[in-house]
Amino acid sequence: MAQSSLSVESLCLETQNGSPATDPDSGDEWDTDLELNDGKETRRSVSARELYLQACRLVGVVPVSYFLRNLGNTNLNLNHHGLGPQGAQALAIALVSNMTIITLELEDNCLFAEGTKYLAEMIKGSCTIQNLNLSNNHLKSAGAIYMSKMLLDNISLRTIKLSGNEFREEDAKCFTDALSNNYRVKELDLSHNEFSEKGGEHLGQMLANNEGLEMLNLSWNRLRMKGAVALCAGLKVNITLKYLDLSWNGFGNEGALALGEALKFNNTLLHLDLSNNRITNEGVGLLCKGLVANDTLKVLRMAYNSLTVEGALALVTAVKNTPKSALEEINISNVLVNEAFLHLLELTCQEHQALEVLYGGVGGFIAKKLPRRPDPMKVIQDYLDERKLRLWDFFRNIDKDGSMRVPVSDFRKAVQQSSIPLDRFQIEELVQRLDKDRSGNVDYSFLIQP
Repeated sequence: MAQSSLSVESLCLETQNGSPATDPDSGDEWDTDLELNDGKETRRSVSARELYLQACRLVGVVPVSYFLRNLGNTNLNLNHHGLGPQGAQALAIALVSNMTIITLELEDNCLFAEGTKYLAEMIKGSCTIQNLNLSNNHLKSAGAIYMSKMLLDNISLRTIKLSGNEFREEDAKCFTDALSNNYRVKELDLSHNEFSEKGGEHLGQMLANNEGLEMLNLSWNRLRMKGAVALCAGLKVNITLKYLDLSWNGFGNEGALALGEALKFNNTLLHLDLSNNRITNEGVGLLCKGLVANDTLKVLRMAYNSLTVEGALALVTAVKNTPKSALEEINISNVLVNEAFLHLLELTCQEHQALEVLYGGVGGFIAKKLPRRPDPMKVIQDYLDERKLRLWDFFRNIDKDGSMRVPVSDFRKAVQQSSIPLDRFQIEELVQRLDKDRSGNVDYSFLIQP
């Protein structure tokens, strides 16, 4: 085939005449425009199914049966179907006039930049596709250009996933140019790419100017040093972002300092993930300077940084000393704490009752031998025995759907609100015993004897 691009018009004419409108071996270039401008009556007579099948024949690919079976659905999931660039071309032609699909999932299809070009041409004119997933398709720099140009024209997209597409430093500028003045896109996933210092500068500029994004995933990039500082400068003045995932970036203490400064001024961010960022106790201290001035952040995830009980104490102290703090979850799930931490947490939770701190266990240094606490399960059992209740009844009241699995937060709240004489240390010991695989759910099935 001399030229890989083709138009909807050529397919419609083939339907009418029984032969291709343009000879693929003639050497003439086929129209790459997927917009519908002429021949409306002709196109109306061609069903999406017929159009797709003819497009597949012309570009030389096998039709995807799943697509044919789900033409009328609002959610089209073609993840991991091995479409390739030509398969994407046939799909784009079939969808150019589609008014049904809201979510289009095309992850891991080896689309490359070529396939992205066809899809971008189709999507830029779509007024119905709101959610697009093109993750893990080797789009690289050329694909970033096609996507950014599409975003300048599209009016429908709200969620875009572009994880793992080998985007490099300068590719971030494409998204900055496209999204700085875009208020429609609400969620953007650029995780597992290769943004670093320059990329951080561009993305920071985008955050400073954008007034639409609410969720941004930049995990598994290389945002550190100047890149981390520049990104935080943009976050400092951003007025819409609610969820920011920066895990696995190597922010370090320099980045923690910049984030602390940003949190002093930002009043929209609700969820911040800093897991695996090479932050030490010193960095936590710098971050806490921002936490004591912030009254909107609800979730802070800092697991698998270089923290000890000292850093854990600093975080809880920051909440305790900030009456207006909105923090409800602090995740330091790999950090071993000690009795001093548990005591401080108990005092803090008296004023901040919604606060939940996920830590790794109790293993820090304790200066004196502590009195042995009763087994928490025995305390519960004795409490129930006194009231002639069964253990089954206790858990069934929490477990509304009878799955024998209860979210940890619900279990904690139920125990705390009851009159069972358990302190926070005993409740945490109980949670760790019942949530052995750290799934976030208490599994009590092994306790119940039918």
